[in-house]
Amino acid sequence: MKIHFIGIGGIGISGLAKYMRFSGHDVSGSDMKDTHITELLRKRGITVFIGHDAHNIPQDCELVIHSAIIKPTNSEVVEAKRRGIEVLHRRDALLRILNEKKVYAVCGAHGKSTTTAILAAIMDGSAIIGAESKGFGSNVRYDGSTDVLLFEADESDGSFLNSNPYCSIVTNAEPEHMEYYNYNIDDFHNAYRRFIEMGSVRVLNAEDPFMATLTCDALRLYPSKDITNITYTLIDDEPYTRFHLKGFGEFEVWGFGEHIAMDASLAIMAAAQSMSIASIRVHLLNFRGIKKRFDVIFKGSDRVIVDDYAHHPTEIKATMQSLTTYAQLKGFEKVVAIWQPHKYSRTVDNLQAFVECFEGVDELVILPVWRAGEEPREIDFATEFGRYNLILADKLHREGDTIQVIVGDEVLKTVDKDLIVGFGAGDLTYQLRGIK
Repeated sequence: MKIHFIGIGGIGISGLAKYMRFSGHDVSGSDMKDTHITELLRKRGITVFIGHDAHNIPQDCELVIHSAIIKPTNSEVVEAKRRGIEVLHRRDALLRILNEKKVYAVCGAHGKSTTTAILAAIMDGSAIIGAESKGFGSNVRYDGSTDVLLFEADESDGSFLNSNPYCSIVTNAEPEHMEYYNYNIDDFHNAYRRFIEMGSVRVLNAEDPFMATLTCDALRLYPSKDITNITYTLIDDEPYTRFHLKGFGEFEVWGFGEHIAMDASLAIMAAAQSMSIASIRVHLLNFRGIKKRFDVIFKGSDRVIVDDYAHHPTEIKATMQSLTTYAQLKGFEKVVAIWQPHKYSRTVDNLQAFVECFEGVDELVILPVWRAGEEPREIDFATEFGRYNLILADKLHREGDTIQVIVGDEVLKTVDKDLIVGFGAGDLTYQLRGIK
């Protein structure tokens, strides 16, 4: 087919576009700006237009798929419907794309990208992840020899219910993206319940408060009891966690923290239904982390710069624990955190938790909120985060191997020592890398 993707630069929609291209379809797409993702899509033979325009849709296009943020008034959506071309929301397109696959679907408010990437390191099969795996340098891996698909399922728009799970894997069910569920916790939990029940095999973090209430047949992980003997080490300045999983023995996985051991354990339990433990133990070492998750982007004798996608207080708190361990092993005296809040709604809904999750940082830099299309709301960051050694900045500039903190047109501070970490899901990653 000839398929056109609107909003193709998003990590989720780009994954579907690449997968369909690998599957033999003729793919094109559009987005509002050129990014690292659109450049990679072009290298895969996908035509990408910058800007939305009715003329972007190929003359013989048979299907248009659009991301969640695209409105019905988008010029390309309007043109496709005028021409009688089928138009599908990404969520609805999943029903068709995943229908014939043996899908290992991973969902949860936190840890789903990491768990899916770990599962992809262990198991053969195609993979579509909401982040770039360092193991295969992409958010997509294609394997036409099997119908197994390792898939990161998204609860933010209910699309995980269209993921056709053979194996339902849930890291946690912490309330998130509640605006989609009209702030109704019962609707939110019922969606998770349906996702879990759809799987022939179910692997659950049984210590999550909601999943602890479920009585369905499932493989249950009790992290506080089943995961023991956790130790941390650095190998070439890269973090590794060793742990013992009840009934399976000892494992080593890239990354720091109890949450990494839990994500790995869920993947191990899912893979163990079709693989030997000895094989799983070896393949687990193929996992090298994912881009923007404790992503060490510079290593020096007196400083390390880390980029982390964490944009929810639970995620930031978990990464902060890993950073503390890393700083201790490296002998650094300080941790400098740079935070770009993601969405006004998330920041306001979780403001007190955000205030508390940065405990332990020696300096905190807060950048302007990444709006993600939302209308601005008033947040008094200076007052709310007054307990910290705080800088409210406008942007960053990567100068060589240091980070300049800029207010207006002035360089207020140059961060050039110890452990420097950026938190956020906006364009902070490009600022830290000096490519924007």
